[in-house]
Parts: sequence; C-alpha cells; structure tokens
Amino acid sequence: MYLDLDGLPGLRPKEDVTAERAESLLGQRLIAAVEASGLPARVGIAGSKLAARVAASLPDSPKVVPEGEEARFLAPLPLDRLAPAIEIGSRLAQWGIGSIGELARLPEGEVASRLGELGRELHATARGFDPRPLEPRVPALVLSEGMDLEWPLVTLEPFLFVGHAALERLVARLESQALACTKLEVTLKLDPEGVDARGISLAAPTRDVKTLLTLLCLELEVRPPGAAVAGFSFSAHPDKPRRAQLSLFGPAALSPDRVATTIARLASMLGADRVGSPRTVDGHRPERYALASYAPPAPPEVVRAPKRGRGLLAVRALRPPIALEVLTADPVPLPAAAARTPLPLTVAAGEGRDGRAAAQAVAVSAAGNGEGRRAVVPISQTRSPRLLSIKSAPGSSLDIHGTVRVAAGPWSLEEGWWSDTPAERDYWDVELSDGGLYRIFRDRRGESWFADGLYD
Repeated sequence: MYLDLDGLPGLRPKEDVTAERAESLLGQRLIAAVEASGLPARVGIAGSKLAARVAASLPDSPKVVPEGEEARFLAPLPLDRLAPAIEIGSRLAQWGIGSIGELARLPEGEVASRLGELGRELHATARGFDPRPLEPRVPALVLSEGMDLEWPLVTLEPFLFVGHAALERLVARLESQALACTKLEVTLKLDPEGVDARGISLAAPTRDVKTLLTLLCLELEVRPPGAAVAGFSFSAHPDKPRRAQLSLFGPAALSPDRVATTIARLASMLGADRVGSPRTVDGHRPERYALASYAPPAPPEVVRAPKRGRGLLAVRALRPPIALEVLTADPVPLPAAAARTPLPLTVAAGEGRDGRAAAQAVAVSAAGNGEGRRAVVPISQTRSPRLLSIKSAPGSSLDIHGTVRVAAGPWSLEEGWWSDTPAERDYWDVELSDGGLYRIFRDRRGESWFADGLYD
C-alpha cells in the first residue's frame, strides 16, 4: 500500500528533529498501528514509488531514503529488485549485468535499441526515475446480495418474495455505480446439503427489478431445484446500460429491457439454442443456417422510399420439407435418326419466371443424304422424367395436390460427398393445375420427393 506524505504537517522539521528522523518516527508509528491489528508490516519511505517499494522489502524497517538519493540507494542492490520481465532479465544476465547500478551506467539509447520500450523504462527506474503517478487502485467490483433463510422454502412464491428485496438492493448498488446487469448468477443453497448454481444472460443490460424477477421466475419454473432452498445469493455482472435516443421523425426505438425480457421468455419456453437471429452459412443446401445473438438494428432516421423495379417471386421455405407422392413418366427419347448420328446441339433460350434467361428446348439438327433433319425436344425431358401429378403424403401439414401444368428444371445439387450425410438432389419449380407454385426436389439417394418451398 502506498501513502502520499507530501504536505503532511507531522513531517515538518522542528528545531531538534530532522526531516529524515521525523519520517522514520512516522514509519515506526505505522508499523505499530498495523501490528496492533495482528498483521506484520514493513515500511519504506522515499521520493518515488519504486524506491519506496524496494526500501520496504529490506529487512531493516522502517527504511528512509533521503530525497534525491534514490539512484545511489538502488545502485548496489541486485537487479531482481526491479522485477524485470523474464526475457529482459535473461538478456541482461547474458550481458553480465547483475546490479541495478550496472544497468544504470549503460547508455540509454543502446539499451532501448536492444531491449525496446520495456528496456528503456527499466533503465529509467534503475536511475531512480519513476514516472508512474500515485493513482488509487479501484478494487474489483463485486456485486452480490443474498441471505440464509430461517427455514427451507419448497414453493416458488415465498422465494420470489424474499428474492425481490435482494434484487432491489442489488439494483440500487448498480445504479450507484451508473451500471446495469448484463448477467445474473443465481446460487441456491439446498437443504440439507448441496448447491444449485445457474446463470441468466440478458440480451441487453438492465436495472429493472421487475425484468430480473421475471427472468428468475421463468428460469426456476423451467428448471426447478431438486430440493428445498435454505439460502440464496444473487451476483450481477455489470455493464454500461444502453441509452435509447428518441426521434422526432422516425419510429421509437425498441426498449432494451423489454427486448431482453421477451427473448429470455422465448428461451425459457423453447430452449436457449432455438432463439436468435438466423444467418446464412457457406453451402448449397437451402435449409442450412446458423443462429446468432439477436441485436435489433437502430431504426432509420428518415422514412426511405421503397425501391422501384420489377417484382420477383418470393419463396416461403417449408421446414421441414413435406413428403410428396409424384407420378412421373419416362423422358421423351431423341429421334432415332438423331440418336444414330452425332448431331450438333443448340439451346433455345427463353424468359424464365425470375426474369433470367432459361433454357427451354434442345434443337437437334443434322444433314445427311442431302436432306436436313430437325427435332425439338424439351431440355427437361432429355435428362429427367416428366412430372405428371403431385400429391402430399397423408398427414402432411400442407395439402398439395394437382396435375403438373408447367415444370422448370431440374437443377442438380451435390454437397458433402465426403461426409456421412451427402446430398444429391434435383430441384424443380412446378405450377399445378390449381395455380399453386412450388419448389420440389428429388433425393437421388433415397428416390424420395419433397416440397421445399411455396412461391407467394
């Protein structure tokens, strides 16, 4: 512990007492006061923190270093008194530097060029210079409230009653430090023995006692303790609270406390691993996604005009995919003459539903015996079966049935051939006789059909 003695009235030199003697007497009184409370103590007094710390570590105490004599006091002491870094200490040992005075006599520029900024600071302290100011060290903030109960509690209502008072005291301590709770740790002392510890994470820091009590109630309802509660302790992880800026023109921002309560309620009902914001992941399967922590974006400052352009169809993904019963027919074969003769193929492009060019048919042509032969076969029928009708399996959540009016595809997908669960699929976009538009696929490994999406 460091004390700033500058300006202390008791250190003013008197006629028969020198300043060094007065400081020594003060050190003796400090040692006596500490030993009276049952603790050993040693005191060092100097003009810098470093010299005072080194003086306090010496056996003869109190040790007073006269002002301006810090360098001469440190010079004969071993270099370990400065507590150098391990790398710098080993390097100085290789140079043959064993005392603080030997390090102080080295050129400052040469030491800095070889040992860097840490070496420069160590060289300055060896000469008695300590540029670090005397600043108070703030202890680690521990925010905890709890109590031992007179009798064990087996129901939730009385526990919440006594827990509400503890949460109020905890929030008051947070508010005094201008902080909020971002995670609440709950430790329950069970009867007759045992401890149940759990943590409640919040989406946003809060100081609302009602929000914390609601989250605690939800947590205990989902996972009640295995025995009666004989005591409890609440510990808060502090963080700076969020500030919601009001807007004169745009919509009001979401309340962080209400968002945290809603997300925690959903996590309690559905599971923490099923609540979040979806994110896309690398891969070809449409159903692949990842969950990230939900953080609502800030509302726009002004109302933005909608983008103008050609409207595109939006697909509503069906999760899980709906099993289908699909009636197919064999693809139309190429003409016999075309099958016997190597023919050049040309693709006739047309406009697809999504606005992009889509291949519609393969034009097969050849010249032989002075006569030209030409056959036009739909491209889907040259590589895949023709889709005739579709019907959802019994018990499906969505009733899909009808004959296929138009089918576009297939689009092949292959992924994870090296894994235990590879995917080999063929996708189609189909329009049924009732006007419904669906995205379906065939699993080539299991020869099963599924409806993957519905176009709105």
